[in-house]
Amino acid sequence: MRYILSVMTISLFFFSCSSNRAGEKTVTPEVEPQTVATKNTASTKKMEELSKAYFASGCFWCVEAVFESVRGVEEVISGYAGGTKANPTYEEVGSGQTDHAEAVEVYYDPEIVSYATLLKVYYGSHDPTTVNGQHPDFGKQYRSMILYNDEMERKAATDFKAELEAAGTYSAPIATEIVPFKKFWPAEDYHQDYEKRNPNNSYVRNVSIPRLNRFKEKFPELLKKGH
Repeated sequence: MRYILSVMTISLFFFSCSSNRAGEKTVTPEVEPQTVATKNTASTKKMEELSKAYFASGCFWCVEAVFESVRGVEEVISGYAGGTKANPTYEEVGSGQTDHAEAVEVYYDPEIVSYATLLKVYYGSHDPTTVNGQHPDFGKQYRSMILYNDEMERKAATDFKAELEAAGTYSAPIATEIVPFKKFWPAEDYHQDYEKRNPNNSYVRNVSIPRLNRFKEKFPELLKKGH
């Protein structure tokens, strides 16, 4: 029994978001590193005209990949939000040294996809009943959280959550926090588009891609062409 528990513990660590990143900070050799600046300057004027939304629901590799598959979403940046420390690093956030959570900044065209639909994507792509984590990652840095920009978003997020609770959609209470947005700190360059650029990473293969595929199967009508 002790041997079995040891094997399970090692397996969980091997497939956890934090453990994989700590040892795999470089991208796959055949792909050149891509910086946040590169992602954002491709169409600066258009980016400025888009709306932005902020979400956290576990490992940002997974969350970024899900939202980038949605029609009307033009860009998604992985980063840190919900805390007070300035210029947080991956090591600080991942080890729980800050009150930030891994989060994403979603740039979207409201004429194509509404904020209400983004909420549908958000709840439909993770388990919002898990307190402080998404399997296999646990800790406050992986908590479920919606960060609203204004009263419209606050009301939409609050109403959506209330509707899910009233409908008994989940067998456990929804743990998602709904808090005002204050500041978003982009993550280090190697985290951006991680799932797309590192398909052979063990965490990506066993967690990120399956999570993305479950979302795609659930909401095919929301996907971009080719996804």
